[in-house]
Amino acid sequence: MSKVKVGEEAIYDARVLGKPRMLVLGLQHMFAMFGATVLVPILTGLDVSTTLLFAGLGTLLFHLITGRKVPAFLGSSFAFLGGYAAVAPLLDDGSSNTALLPYACFGVAVSGILYLVLAFLFKTFGAAKVMKFFPPVVTGPIIISIGLNLAPSAINNCSDNYNWIPALVAIVVVISCNIWGKGMVRIIPILLGVIASYIVAAIMDLAGIEMIDFSEVASASWIGFPVHYENTVFSLFTNGFDSGLLITSVITIAPIAFATMMEHIGDISAISSTVGRNYIKDPGLHRTLTGDGLATIVASLFGGPANTTYGENTGVLSLTKVYDPKVIRLAALFACLLSFCPKFAAIIETMPNGTIGGISLVLYGMISAVGVRNLVETHVDFSKSRNVLVAAMIMVLTIGISYSTAGSLPLPFGGVTFSGLATGSLVGILLNAILPGKDYKFEDNLPNETGVDLEIAQGSPISKEK
Repeated sequence: MSKVKVGEEAIYDARVLGKPRMLVLGLQHMFAMFGATVLVPILTGLDVSTTLLFAGLGTLLFHLITGRKVPAFLGSSFAFLGGYAAVAPLLDDGSSNTALLPYACFGVAVSGILYLVLAFLFKTFGAAKVMKFFPPVVTGPIIISIGLNLAPSAINNCSDNYNWIPALVAIVVVISCNIWGKGMVRIIPILLGVIASYIVAAIMDLAGIEMIDFSEVASASWIGFPVHYENTVFSLFTNGFDSGLLITSVITIAPIAFATMMEHIGDISAISSTVGRNYIKDPGLHRTLTGDGLATIVASLFGGPANTTYGENTGVLSLTKVYDPKVIRLAALFACLLSFCPKFAAIIETMPNGTIGGISLVLYGMISAVGVRNLVETHVDFSKSRNVLVAAMIMVLTIGISYSTAGSLPLPFGGVTFSGLATGSLVGILLNAILPGKDYKFEDNLPNETGVDLEIAQGSPISKEK
Protein backbone atom coordinates (compact mmCIF):
# COMPACT_ATOMS: atom_id res chain seq x y z
CA MET A 1 0.00 0.00 0.00
CA SER A 2 1.54 3.25 -1.14
CA LYS A 3 1.60 6.37 0.94
CA VAL A 4 3.37 9.72 0.92
CA LYS A 5 4.71 11.58 3.93
CA VAL A 6 3.35 15.07 4.54
CA GLY A 7 4.88 16.62 7.63
CA GLU A 8 4.30 14.03 10.35
CA GLU A 9 1.25 12.46 8.72
CA ALA A 10 0.92 9.68 6.18
CA ILE A 11 -1.54 10.39 3.36
CA TYR A 12 -2.59 7.26 1.51
CA ASP A 13 -2.77 7.27 -2.27
CA ALA A 14 -6.11 5.59 -2.85
CA ARG A 15 -5.31 4.91 -6.51
CA VAL A 16 -3.03 2.05 -5.52
CA LEU A 17 -5.04 0.67 -2.61
CA GLY A 18 -6.67 -1.98 -4.79
CA LYS A 19 -10.33 -2.92 -5.26
CA PRO A 20 -10.84 -4.93 -2.03
CA ARG A 21 -9.56 -2.10 0.16
CA MET A 22 -11.50 0.48 -1.84
CA LEU A 23 -14.71 -1.51 -1.31
CA VAL A 24 -14.12 -1.64 2.45
CA LEU A 25 -13.38 2.09 2.53
CA GLY A 26 -16.61 2.76 0.62
CA LEU A 27 -18.49 0.64 3.14
CA GLN A 28 -16.96 2.66 5.97
CA HIS A 29 -18.15 5.93 4.42
CA MET A 30 -21.62 4.45 4.05
CA PHE A 31 -21.69 3.52 7.74
CA ALA A 32 -20.42 6.99 8.68
CA MET A 33 -23.41 8.66 7.07
CA PHE A 34 -26.01 6.03 7.96
CA GLY A 35 -26.85 7.08 11.50
CA ALA A 36 -27.63 10.71 10.71
CA THR A 37 -29.15 10.03 7.29
CA VAL A 38 -31.59 7.47 8.66
CA LEU A 39 -32.42 9.62 11.69
CA VAL A 40 -33.94 12.38 9.55
CA PRO A 41 -36.74 10.21 8.10
CA ILE A 42 -37.36 8.73 11.55
CA LEU A 43 -37.89 12.24 12.95
CA THR A 44 -39.97 13.52 10.02
CA GLY A 45 -41.95 10.46 8.94
CA LEU A 46 -40.27 10.18 5.55
CA ASP A 47 -39.41 6.75 4.18
CA VAL A 48 -36.00 5.34 5.17
CA SER A 49 -35.46 3.39 1.93
CA THR A 50 -36.35 6.44 -0.18
CA THR A 51 -33.88 8.46 1.87
CA LEU A 52 -31.08 5.96 1.25
CA LEU A 53 -31.79 5.80 -2.48
CA PHE A 54 -31.67 9.54 -3.02
CA ALA A 55 -28.71 10.04 -0.73
CA GLY A 56 -26.83 7.71 -3.07
CA LEU A 57 -28.26 9.12 -6.30
CA GLY A 58 -27.80 12.68 -5.06
CA THR A 59 -24.16 12.00 -4.26
CA LEU A 60 -23.56 10.50 -7.72
CA LEU A 61 -25.30 13.48 -9.35
CA PHE A 62 -23.14 15.85 -7.29
CA HIS A 63 -19.96 14.06 -8.40
CA LEU A 64 -21.08 14.17 -12.04
CA ILE A 65 -21.70 17.92 -11.94
CA THR A 66 -18.46 18.67 -10.07
CA GLY A 67 -16.32 16.70 -12.50
CA ARG A 68 -15.81 13.80 -10.04
CA LYS A 69 -13.28 15.89 -8.12
CA VAL A 70 -14.81 16.59 -4.70
CA PRO A 71 -14.87 13.73 -2.13
CA ALA A 72 -18.21 14.76 -0.64
CA PHE A 73 -21.16 12.59 0.36
CA LEU A 74 -24.66 14.07 0.32
CA GLY A 75 -26.89 12.83 3.13
CA SER A 76 -30.07 14.00 4.85
CA SER A 77 -30.05 17.60 6.05
CA PHE A 78 -31.04 18.29 9.66
CA ALA A 79 -31.52 21.97 8.90
CA PHE A 80 -35.00 21.35 7.47
CA LEU A 81 -36.37 19.43 10.47
CA GLY A 82 -38.12 22.55 11.74
CA GLY A 83 -39.72 23.07 8.34
CA TYR A 84 -41.08 19.53 8.23
CA ALA A 85 -42.37 19.87 11.78
CA ALA A 86 -44.17 23.11 10.92
CA VAL A 87 -45.81 21.91 7.69
CA ALA A 88 -46.28 18.17 8.33
CA PRO A 89 -45.93 17.38 12.06
CA LEU A 90 -46.06 13.73 13.10
CA LEU A 91 -49.46 12.47 14.19
CA ASP A 92 -50.29 11.99 17.85
CA ASP A 93 -49.34 8.32 17.71
CA GLY A 94 -45.95 9.19 16.21
CA SER A 95 -46.81 7.97 12.71
CA SER A 96 -46.14 9.81 9.46
CA ASN A 97 -48.39 12.66 8.38
CA THR A 98 -48.66 11.22 4.88
CA ALA A 99 -51.27 13.76 3.78
CA LEU A 100 -49.04 16.77 4.45
CA LEU A 101 -45.51 15.44 3.85
CA PRO A 102 -45.71 16.03 0.05
CA TYR A 103 -46.43 19.71 0.75
CA ALA A 104 -43.33 19.94 2.93
CA CYS A 105 -41.31 18.19 0.23
CA PHE A 106 -42.51 20.78 -2.30
CA GLY A 107 -41.20 23.57 -0.06
CA VAL A 108 -37.85 21.77 0.18
CA ALA A 109 -37.73 21.45 -3.63
CA VAL A 110 -38.17 25.22 -3.95
CA SER A 111 -35.34 25.74 -1.47
CA GLY A 112 -33.16 23.66 -3.78
CA ILE A 113 -33.89 26.13 -6.57
CA LEU A 114 -32.33 28.89 -4.45
CA TYR A 115 -29.07 26.92 -4.59
CA LEU A 116 -29.18 27.25 -8.37
CA VAL A 117 -29.74 31.01 -8.09
CA LEU A 118 -26.66 31.44 -5.87
CA ALA A 119 -24.67 29.19 -8.20
CA PHE A 120 -25.65 31.47 -11.09
CA LEU A 121 -24.38 34.49 -9.15
CA PHE A 122 -21.06 32.75 -8.55
CA LYS A 123 -20.75 31.91 -12.22
CA THR A 124 -21.79 35.39 -13.39
CA PHE A 125 -19.79 37.58 -11.02
CA GLY A 126 -16.95 35.21 -10.19
CA ALA A 127 -15.99 33.55 -6.95
CA ALA A 128 -13.64 36.40 -5.98
CA LYS A 129 -16.47 38.94 -5.64
CA VAL A 130 -18.70 36.55 -3.74
CA MET A 131 -16.02 34.92 -1.59
CA LYS A 132 -14.96 38.24 -0.11
CA PHE A 133 -18.02 37.74 2.08
CA PHE A 134 -16.73 34.33 3.22
CA PRO A 135 -13.13 34.80 4.43
CA PRO A 136 -11.47 32.34 6.85
CA VAL A 137 -12.52 34.45 9.84
CA VAL A 138 -16.12 33.69 8.82
CA THR A 139 -15.90 30.15 7.43
CA GLY A 140 -13.63 28.89 10.23
CA PRO A 141 -16.05 29.70 13.08
CA ILE A 142 -18.98 28.43 10.97
CA ILE A 143 -17.22 25.07 10.56
CA ILE A 144 -16.45 25.00 14.29
CA SER A 145 -20.09 25.77 15.06
CA ILE A 146 -21.34 23.01 12.75
CA GLY A 147 -19.47 20.41 14.77
CA LEU A 148 -20.46 21.92 18.12
CA ASN A 149 -24.11 22.11 17.04
CA LEU A 150 -24.13 18.40 16.25
CA ALA A 151 -22.35 17.37 19.44
CA PRO A 152 -25.37 17.27 21.81
CA SER A 153 -27.13 14.68 19.64
CA ALA A 154 -24.09 12.42 20.06
CA ILE A 155 -24.07 12.99 23.82
CA ASN A 156 -27.78 12.21 24.05
CA ASN A 157 -27.26 8.94 22.18
CA CYS A 158 -24.51 7.95 24.62
CA SER A 159 -26.18 8.95 27.88
CA ASP A 160 -29.38 6.86 27.95
CA ASN A 161 -29.38 3.67 30.05
CA TYR A 162 -26.21 1.65 29.35
CA ASN A 163 -25.49 3.24 25.97
CA TRP A 164 -22.27 4.75 27.27
CA ILE A 165 -20.69 1.27 27.26
CA PRO A 166 -20.90 0.61 23.48
CA ALA A 167 -20.19 4.32 22.93
CA LEU A 168 -16.95 4.07 24.90
CA VAL A 169 -16.00 0.91 23.01
CA ALA A 170 -16.55 2.70 19.68
CA ILE A 171 -14.44 5.68 20.75
CA VAL A 172 -11.59 3.56 22.09
CA VAL A 173 -11.48 1.36 18.99
CA VAL A 174 -11.53 4.36 16.61
CA ILE A 175 -8.76 6.18 18.47
CA SER A 176 -6.64 3.04 18.94
CA CYS A 177 -6.89 1.99 15.30
CA ASN A 178 -6.15 5.48 14.04
CA ILE A 179 -3.15 6.10 16.29
CA TRP A 180 -1.57 2.66 16.68
CA GLY A 181 -3.12 0.67 13.83
CA LYS A 182 -1.02 -0.56 10.93
CA GLY A 183 -1.92 -0.85 7.26
CA MET A 184 -5.63 -1.30 6.54
CA VAL A 185 -6.56 -1.18 10.24
CA ARG A 186 -5.51 2.45 10.40
CA ILE A 187 -7.60 3.34 7.36
CA ILE A 188 -10.93 1.86 8.52
CA PRO A 189 -11.20 2.90 12.19
CA ILE A 190 -14.84 3.99 11.88
CA LEU A 191 -16.03 0.69 10.43
CA LEU A 192 -14.07 -1.29 13.05
CA GLY A 193 -15.49 0.92 15.78
CA VAL A 194 -19.04 0.27 14.55
CA ILE A 195 -18.50 -3.50 14.41
CA ALA A 196 -16.84 -3.74 17.84
CA SER A 197 -19.46 -1.55 19.48
CA TYR A 198 -22.33 -3.45 17.84
CA ILE A 199 -20.88 -6.77 19.07
CA VAL A 200 -20.59 -5.47 22.64
CA ALA A 201 -24.18 -4.21 22.50
CA ALA A 202 -25.36 -7.61 21.20
CA ILE A 203 -23.56 -9.37 24.06
CA MET A 204 -25.18 -7.00 26.56
CA ASP A 205 -28.55 -7.75 24.96
CA LEU A 206 -27.99 -11.48 25.40
CA ALA A 207 -27.07 -10.83 29.04
CA GLY A 208 -30.49 -9.31 29.66
CA ILE A 209 -29.71 -5.60 29.14
CA GLU A 210 -32.05 -4.49 26.36
CA MET A 211 -29.94 -2.79 23.70
CA ILE A 212 -31.21 -4.03 20.31
CA ASP A 213 -34.77 -4.72 19.10
CA PHE A 214 -34.77 -7.13 16.18
CA SER A 215 -38.56 -7.40 15.83
CA GLU A 216 -38.65 -4.90 12.95
CA VAL A 217 -35.93 -6.86 11.16
CA ALA A 218 -37.93 -10.10 11.34
CA SER A 219 -41.03 -8.53 9.82
CA ALA A 220 -39.21 -6.61 7.04
CA SER A 221 -39.10 -8.07 3.50
CA TRP A 222 -35.87 -8.78 1.67
CA ILE A 223 -36.63 -6.85 -1.51
CA GLY A 224 -38.80 -3.79 -2.00
CA PHE A 225 -39.03 -0.72 -4.24
CA PRO A 226 -37.82 2.34 -2.28
CA VAL A 227 -40.08 4.96 -3.92
CA HIS A 228 -43.79 5.20 -3.11
CA TYR A 229 -45.86 7.38 -5.42
CA GLU A 230 -48.28 8.53 -2.73
CA ASN A 231 -45.34 10.10 -0.86
CA THR A 232 -44.02 12.08 -3.84
CA VAL A 233 -44.77 15.68 -4.73
CA PHE A 234 -46.23 14.47 -8.03
CA SER A 235 -49.13 12.87 -6.14
CA LEU A 236 -50.35 16.35 -5.21
CA PHE A 237 -51.03 17.25 -8.81
CA THR A 238 -52.93 14.06 -9.62
CA ASN A 239 -54.99 13.80 -6.43
CA GLY A 240 -55.76 17.49 -5.99
CA PHE A 241 -54.02 19.92 -3.66
CA ASP A 242 -54.52 22.90 -1.39
CA SER A 243 -52.84 25.86 -3.12
CA GLY A 244 -52.77 27.90 0.09
CA LEU A 245 -50.98 25.14 1.95
CA LEU A 246 -48.55 24.78 -0.94
CA ILE A 247 -47.66 28.47 -0.75
CA THR A 248 -47.37 28.30 3.03
CA SER A 249 -44.93 25.42 2.76
CA VAL A 250 -42.74 27.45 0.41
CA ILE A 251 -42.78 30.54 2.64
CA THR A 252 -42.01 28.43 5.70
CA ILE A 253 -39.32 26.13 4.31
CA ALA A 254 -37.55 27.92 1.44
CA PRO A 255 -35.78 30.52 3.66
CA ILE A 256 -33.98 27.68 5.42
CA ALA A 257 -31.90 27.38 2.25
CA PHE A 258 -30.02 30.56 3.20
CA ALA A 259 -28.66 28.71 6.20
CA THR A 260 -27.88 25.49 4.34
CA MET A 261 -26.12 27.34 1.51
CA MET A 262 -23.82 28.97 4.04
CA GLU A 263 -23.30 25.58 5.63
CA HIS A 264 -22.48 24.22 2.16
CA ILE A 265 -19.75 26.82 1.65
CA GLY A 266 -18.38 26.01 5.10
CA ASP A 267 -18.45 22.29 4.31
CA ILE A 268 -16.64 22.76 1.00
CA SER A 269 -14.05 24.85 2.85
CA ALA A 270 -13.74 22.07 5.44
CA ILE A 271 -13.28 19.42 2.75
CA SER A 272 -10.74 21.62 0.99
CA SER A 273 -8.83 22.14 4.22
CA THR A 274 -8.93 18.43 5.02
CA VAL A 275 -7.87 17.24 1.58
CA GLY A 276 -5.51 20.08 0.76
CA ARG A 277 -7.09 21.05 -2.56
CA ASN A 278 -8.86 24.27 -3.48
CA TYR A 279 -12.35 23.11 -4.41
CA ILE A 280 -13.63 26.67 -4.17
CA LYS A 281 -11.53 27.38 -7.27
CA ASP A 282 -11.81 24.01 -9.01
CA PRO A 283 -14.46 22.81 -9.75
CA GLY A 284 -15.84 25.99 -8.20
CA LEU A 285 -18.63 26.80 -5.80
CA HIS A 286 -21.04 27.34 -8.69
CA ARG A 287 -20.69 23.65 -9.54
CA THR A 288 -20.82 22.35 -5.97
CA LEU A 289 -23.89 24.48 -5.21
CA THR A 290 -25.55 23.29 -8.42
CA GLY A 291 -24.86 19.67 -7.53
CA ASP A 292 -26.18 20.10 -3.99
CA GLY A 293 -29.24 22.02 -5.15
CA LEU A 294 -30.20 19.58 -7.88
CA ALA A 295 -29.73 16.64 -5.51
CA THR A 296 -32.09 18.31 -3.04
CA ILE A 297 -34.68 19.06 -5.72
CA VAL A 298 -34.71 15.51 -7.07
CA ALA A 299 -34.78 13.88 -3.63
CA SER A 300 -37.64 16.03 -2.33
CA LEU A 301 -39.78 15.60 -5.44
CA PHE A 302 -39.67 11.83 -4.93
CA GLY A 303 -40.42 11.97 -1.21
CA GLY A 304 -36.93 12.12 0.27
CA PRO A 305 -35.37 14.71 2.60
CA ALA A 306 -33.15 17.58 1.52
CA ASN A 307 -29.56 16.62 0.79
CA THR A 308 -26.46 18.31 2.13
CA THR A 309 -22.71 17.73 2.12
CA TYR A 310 -22.01 15.51 5.12
CA GLY A 311 -19.56 16.49 7.84
CA GLU A 312 -19.43 12.88 9.08
CA ASN A 313 -17.73 11.83 5.87
CA THR A 314 -15.37 14.79 6.05
CA GLY A 315 -14.38 13.47 9.47
CA VAL A 316 -13.68 10.06 7.91
CA LEU A 317 -11.48 11.74 5.28
CA SER A 318 -9.52 13.47 8.03
CA LEU A 319 -9.03 10.22 9.93
CA THR A 320 -8.16 7.90 7.05
CA LYS A 321 -6.14 10.27 4.81
CA VAL A 322 -7.75 8.59 1.78
CA TYR A 323 -9.22 11.37 -0.34
CA ASP A 324 -10.05 9.63 -3.61
CA PRO A 325 -13.66 10.59 -4.61
CA LYS A 326 -14.08 7.05 -5.99
CA VAL A 327 -14.42 5.84 -2.41
CA ILE A 328 -17.36 8.21 -1.85
CA ARG A 329 -19.01 7.06 -5.08
CA LEU A 330 -18.70 3.46 -3.90
CA ALA A 331 -20.49 4.45 -0.69
CA ALA A 332 -23.22 6.07 -2.80
CA LEU A 333 -23.63 2.89 -4.84
CA PHE A 334 -23.88 0.82 -1.65
CA ALA A 335 -26.61 3.17 -0.37
CA CYS A 336 -28.55 2.84 -3.65
CA LEU A 337 -28.33 -0.95 -3.68
CA LEU A 338 -29.27 -1.34 -0.04
CA SER A 339 -32.27 0.96 -0.44
CA PHE A 340 -33.93 -1.93 -2.28
CA CYS A 341 -33.54 -4.16 0.80
CA PRO A 342 -35.99 -3.13 3.56
CA LYS A 343 -34.59 -5.82 5.83
CA PHE A 344 -31.11 -4.28 5.70
CA ALA A 345 -32.55 -0.83 6.36
CA ALA A 346 -34.28 -2.33 9.40
CA ILE A 347 -30.98 -3.82 10.60
CA ILE A 348 -29.30 -0.43 10.34
CA GLU A 349 -32.17 1.17 12.24
CA THR A 350 -31.51 -1.27 15.08
CA MET A 351 -27.96 0.03 15.48
CA PRO A 352 -27.60 0.82 19.19
CA ASN A 353 -27.80 4.48 20.12
CA GLY A 354 -24.53 4.11 21.97
CA THR A 355 -22.75 2.98 18.80
CA ILE A 356 -24.11 5.93 16.84
CA GLY A 357 -23.28 8.31 19.67
CA GLY A 358 -19.72 7.11 20.14
CA ILE A 359 -18.88 7.31 16.45
CA SER A 360 -20.61 10.68 16.15
CA LEU A 361 -18.63 12.13 19.04
CA VAL A 362 -15.39 11.47 17.20
CA LEU A 363 -16.62 12.69 13.82
CA TYR A 364 -18.35 15.83 15.09
CA GLY A 365 -15.23 16.71 17.03
CA MET A 366 -13.18 16.28 13.87
CA ILE A 367 -15.43 18.78 12.07
CA SER A 368 -14.84 21.47 14.69
CA ALA A 369 -11.12 20.67 14.74
CA VAL A 370 -10.97 21.24 10.97
CA GLY A 371 -12.48 24.69 11.56
CA VAL A 372 -9.77 25.47 14.11
CA ARG A 373 -7.15 24.23 11.67
CA ASN A 374 -8.61 26.51 9.00
CA LEU A 375 -8.09 29.54 11.23
CA VAL A 376 -4.58 28.50 12.25
CA GLU A 377 -3.27 27.64 8.80
CA THR A 378 -4.57 30.86 7.22
CA HIS A 379 -3.03 32.91 10.05
CA VAL A 380 -6.20 34.81 10.96
CA ASP A 381 -5.03 37.76 13.06
CA PHE A 382 -7.00 37.69 16.31
CA SER A 383 -5.07 40.63 17.67
CA LYS A 384 -7.52 42.66 15.57
CA SER A 385 -10.73 43.40 17.44
CA ARG A 386 -12.82 43.17 14.28
CA ASN A 387 -11.76 39.55 13.72
CA VAL A 388 -12.46 38.65 17.34
CA LEU A 389 -15.92 40.21 17.12
CA VAL A 390 -16.81 38.43 13.88
CA ALA A 391 -15.77 35.02 15.17
CA ALA A 392 -17.33 35.63 18.59
CA MET A 393 -20.73 36.63 17.22
CA ILE A 394 -20.88 33.66 14.87
CA MET A 395 -20.21 31.14 17.61
CA VAL A 396 -22.17 32.71 20.47
CA LEU A 397 -25.29 33.28 18.35
CA THR A 398 -25.12 29.83 16.75
CA ILE A 399 -24.72 27.99 20.04
CA GLY A 400 -26.85 30.35 22.12
CA ILE A 401 -29.91 30.30 19.86
CA SER A 402 -29.64 26.58 19.12
CA TYR A 403 -29.79 25.71 22.81
CA SER A 404 -32.17 28.42 23.93
CA THR A 405 -35.68 27.54 25.06
CA ALA A 406 -37.15 28.32 21.64
CA GLY A 407 -34.28 26.68 19.76
CA SER A 408 -34.60 29.17 16.92
CA LEU A 409 -35.07 32.87 16.21
CA PRO A 410 -38.63 33.76 15.10
CA LEU A 411 -39.10 36.44 12.46
CA PRO A 412 -42.03 38.86 12.68
CA PHE A 413 -43.71 37.59 9.51
CA GLY A 414 -44.83 34.36 7.89
CA GLY A 415 -44.09 32.20 10.89
CA VAL A 416 -40.52 31.81 9.63
CA THR A 417 -37.77 31.03 12.09
CA PHE A 418 -33.99 31.14 11.68
CA SER A 419 -31.83 28.47 13.24
CA GLY A 420 -28.84 29.36 15.37
CA LEU A 421 -26.46 28.46 12.54
CA ALA A 422 -28.35 30.63 10.04
CA THR A 423 -28.44 33.59 12.43
CA GLY A 424 -24.81 33.33 13.45
CA SER A 425 -23.66 32.93 9.87
CA LEU A 426 -25.68 35.91 8.60
CA VAL A 427 -24.52 38.18 11.42
CA GLY A 428 -20.89 37.11 10.90
CA ILE A 429 -21.07 37.75 7.17
CA LEU A 430 -22.66 41.16 7.65
CA LEU A 431 -20.21 42.18 10.39
CA ASN A 432 -17.24 41.17 8.25
CA ALA A 433 -18.62 43.17 5.31
CA ILE A 434 -19.34 46.29 7.38
CA LEU A 435 -16.42 46.51 9.79
CA PRO A 436 -13.25 48.23 8.56
CA GLY A 437 -9.85 46.60 8.47
CA LYS A 438 -10.51 43.70 6.12
CA ASP A 439 -7.23 42.06 5.16
CA TYR A 440 -8.58 39.19 3.06
CA LYS A 441 -8.53 38.89 -0.71
CA PHE A 442 -9.63 35.95 -2.78
CA GLU A 443 -7.12 35.30 -5.55
CA ASP A 444 -7.31 32.25 -7.77
CA ASN A 445 -3.57 32.39 -8.38
CA LEU A 446 -2.86 32.56 -4.64
CA PRO A 447 -4.70 29.51 -3.32
CA ASN A 448 -3.32 29.83 0.20
CA GLU A 449 -5.42 32.96 0.57
CA THR A 450 -8.69 31.13 -0.02
CA GLY A 451 -9.04 29.93 3.52
CA VAL A 452 -7.40 26.59 2.76
CA ASP A 453 -3.72 25.82 3.15
CA LEU A 454 -2.75 23.92 0.01
CA GLU A 455 0.97 23.70 0.67
CA ILE A 456 0.66 20.23 2.15
CA ALA A 457 -0.37 18.84 -1.24
CA GLN A 458 2.43 20.31 -3.34
CA GLY A 459 4.51 17.62 -4.96
CA SER A 460 2.18 14.89 -3.72
CA PRO A 461 0.70 12.43 -6.20
CA ILE A 462 -2.74 13.02 -4.74
CA SER A 463 -2.52 16.69 -5.69
CA LYS A 464 -2.40 15.90 -9.40
CA GLU A 465 -5.33 15.49 -11.73
CA LYS A 466 -6.66 11.98 -11.86
